[in-house]
Amino acid sequence: MASKDLETHLKNEVLYKRIMEFKDADEAKAKGLYPYFRAIESAQDTEVYINGKKYLMLGSNSYLGLTTDERVKQAAIEATKFYGTGNAGSRFLNGTLKIHEELEAKLAKFVNKEAALLASTGYMANLVAIAGLLGPGDAVITDKLDHASIIDACRLSGAKMYRFRHNDIDHLRKVMEKVEEKARLIVVDGVFSMEGDVADLPNIVKVAKEYNAWVMVDDAHGIGVMGGKYGQGTAHHFGLDHEVDIIMSTFSKTFASIGGFVAGSERLINYLKHKARALIFSASPTPATAAVVSKIIDIIYEEPQRIERLWQITHKMANAFKSMGFDIGTSCTPIIPLKINDFEKTLMFWKALSDDGIFVNPVLPPAVPPSETIIRTSYMATHTDEQLDWALTIFEKHAKALGIIK
Repeated sequence: MASKDLETHLKNEVLYKRIMEFKDADEAKAKGLYPYFRAIESAQDTEVYINGKKYLMLGSNSYLGLTTDERVKQAAIEATKFYGTGNAGSRFLNGTLKIHEELEAKLAKFVNKEAALLASTGYMANLVAIAGLLGPGDAVITDKLDHASIIDACRLSGAKMYRFRHNDIDHLRKVMEKVEEKARLIVVDGVFSMEGDVADLPNIVKVAKEYNAWVMVDDAHGIGVMGGKYGQGTAHHFGLDHEVDIIMSTFSKTFASIGGFVAGSERLINYLKHKARALIFSASPTPATAAVVSKIIDIIYEEPQRIERLWQITHKMANAFKSMGFDIGTSCTPIIPLKINDFEKTLMFWKALSDDGIFVNPVLPPAVPPSETIIRTSYMATHTDEQLDWALTIFEKHAKALGIIK
């Protein structure tokens, strides 16, 4: 820290002490066990480079492997040439482009809703939907393992929050019995990002009907993965497109970009356009973002075999890990967690895999309790069997050496 900055910081000793006493990251770096902010020097593909070293990427959410597709990149280039690099304003004022409206219509059709609304990030899409619709005096009911962006949006809405145990329908019903507010929204992830399991939507919808509540699904990890031939999402997977009131998703996974959207009835989307502060007071998605997502929807329709291949890989890896003796919990998607349940072993396992050229994500406190740590693996449709077979040998070797499996 520069001396002038230090002098400024010292003006408030409480804040200075707070930042100076945070040493977790420094200590992890000193031990060579810091797993975050790894600067990738190449495209987000099945193989990446970090500090000149090649890694097999088993930690990406690019489920269909389209971040490097030449057709997708060309779509971004053409949109940038035509519209420029940005919009210099919010959707509410000068930031709405024709390409935005065309994409919204395309997304609405894809998820079988009347209308859709773009947001600049997936995080913002949850703010638009939840904080845009709810306020003080309303109730929002969430699964305890919902994504942090859902929780933040609920808090910012001012609505009273109720939480039910993960996928526990009996507990959801007990929670609903306590809800006194008349405006009620149940919000769940379609596919849970760490556990890799799927929301029990049929029963959630049933409970919602019993207690006059709406249902919203955050399908960040479900779009392009769940939902039949074209991966139209978790609601579509269960045949509940019209029973789920709000569908939200991000563009940073299957859609190989950044941004998000909210889909629902025309009246809902019209309301959010004029009431959601997160939309009105933030800049609109770039032309390149809209073009990329639009092109990927086209590719999904043209090449549904990508989703079929993703599921072949998912079954292959899940079965292999279970055969080795790993505990993958309730995972049934391309997100396959390896439960280590030991803080130090998780870091040691991550380090051993990394040293051998495998990129995975350790999930540690505060994301989970110290006794529930995992190694999160995730897969792309573009992984080859040769890559995966090699990875399995590395996983098995180090897991046995650390006593994680026998």
